[in-house]
Amino acid sequence: HAELARSMAAAEADEARAMELQAIATVCDRVPAEAPRNFHEALQAYWFVHLGTITELNGWDSMSPGHLDQHLAPFYERGLADGSLTREGAKELLESFWIKFNNTPAPPKVGVTAQESGTYNDFTNINLGGLTRDGRDGSSEITLLALEAMSELRLLQPQGNLQVSAATPERVLEAACAVVREGLGYPSLFNADEVTLAQVSMGKALGDAREGGTSGCIETGCFGKEAYLLHGYLNGPKLLELAINDGIDPATGLRVGPATGAADEFKSFDELFAAWEAQLAWAVDWKVRIDGFLDGLYSESMPAPFLSLYVADCVASARDYYRGGARYNTDYIQCVGLGTVTDSMSVIATHAFGHGTSSMATFRDALAANWAGYEPLRALARNRTPLFGNDDERADGLAKRVFDAFIRVIEGDGSPRLTARGARYHANFLSTTCHVYFGDKTGATPDGRKAGEPLSDGTSPSHGADHSGPTAVMNSLARLDQARTGGTLLNQRFTPATLAGDAGIRKLAALIRGYFRQGGHHVQFNVVDEATLRAARKRPEDYRNLLVRVAGYSDYFVDLDAHHQDEIISRTAYEGF
Repeated sequence: HAELARSMAAAEADEARAMELQAIATVCDRVPAEAPRNFHEALQAYWFVHLGTITELNGWDSMSPGHLDQHLAPFYERGLADGSLTREGAKELLESFWIKFNNTPAPPKVGVTAQESGTYNDFTNINLGGLTRDGRDGSSEITLLALEAMSELRLLQPQGNLQVSAATPERVLEAACAVVREGLGYPSLFNADEVTLAQVSMGKALGDAREGGTSGCIETGCFGKEAYLLHGYLNGPKLLELAINDGIDPATGLRVGPATGAADEFKSFDELFAAWEAQLAWAVDWKVRIDGFLDGLYSESMPAPFLSLYVADCVASARDYYRGGARYNTDYIQCVGLGTVTDSMSVIATHAFGHGTSSMATFRDALAANWAGYEPLRALARNRTPLFGNDDERADGLAKRVFDAFIRVIEGDGSPRLTARGARYHANFLSTTCHVYFGDKTGATPDGRKAGEPLSDGTSPSHGADHSGPTAVMNSLARLDQARTGGTLLNQRFTPATLAGDAGIRKLAALIRGYFRQGGHHVQFNVVDEATLRAARKRPEDYRNLLVRVAGYSDYFVDLDAHHQDEIISRTAYEGF
């Protein structure tokens, strides 16, 4: 890089550009082999290390550059003090850094993986704010500069998030909310105090936990000290479908899961729940076996020596990143369909075993018919049932039971699940866009959802089930112990008018603070009305730059396929708090 910049400088007629190229050559001569001395060198060192990791592995490993603002702040302050840097000069360098990420897309997906995710970005997620190692507020002027860069550039990637702690200044949170209001889908907001608590509960040192944060979509870990690997998605509603049909998949007529009893034989709701949990345990057991095989392949055939240099304890232990060399090792399984399972369970508990307005046999037949001929029962399920996301303790209690079952089974009920590299399994609640793909492979569910329709995403309520406003949704989620997970994802959508003016920003900031005080882990927002989304479908050429929040990332709405566009449009749009 230095040689190329120097040769370009020699051939450049424009004196100012030649000086820029010579400065680039000087920076590239030094870093990352030697410690950076200034803001420009620090950013370039960051980029070279990032480029090395994604080249060694591949573009899908969600490599994220830690707490960027905390690392850059000392260089920025020294540059301002000695006159070698201005605020605008620092922002220009930051924006160049952002553009480098945007110009390095991940390799295109094919086949099933393309359907599962539907995105071509590399899931880099830049963390801002948060806590320092000793527990102080980690935000700085760089935090605000980075937010300004997001607003001005409006790029597909990198993704950005603000880690919000109780110590985060209100002006920083409100600056992030102002960018959210622009409708970019970012920054997402994370509860730094809750992230720290979750990491400590998994056995990590407090200082390491505070220095951790989020990569990819919502996955948490200790930056530079942990190998945390994602091992795919788990379809909770499909397992309920198997439980209702004695382990047989109605789509094929083949036995897939264990025999847990016919639907009309269940004498109580608890028997149905136990059948679902047995299907869940069977699926996780198989998943862990397959993951063990894949871990072995990575360990033997795909070492990561460059990455291992930068992850604590790999060199000291003389073990690769994929062989357990990191200080901490974690494997995550992503749980999909929490809202769909909860609402389906609530329908059955209420109408088959509660009020007696129907029976398990009738529900089984209605699902087999995809609700055709059972419209009154479907209306009862959708409109006369406690549903998750409405601050209703009946539905929320079921959600907690489902949530806890996912965690208990994945972690190992009484005996921790361990991998060959010594990693412990933990759950997170992230669907990316797999809830659309899984929905296509899942039959009708008792909550009134028809076969092929999307499942609920992350920990969000099912689309249309949350009819009591955003605060009620957050109150429902606050009843879940989110610190037991490696991350939860909550999508919300507001109409632009709801967030208008300074009052709109203050209300959004207060909503986030209130949720995080209750133990919420994460929230992200789309700010767009349905009319705009539908117009973009009809005239994509006029809306080429319309960004929307899909899962833990933003994407161009017109680049999404029809299924994913429908899923975005169907999300509840709030017009108040």
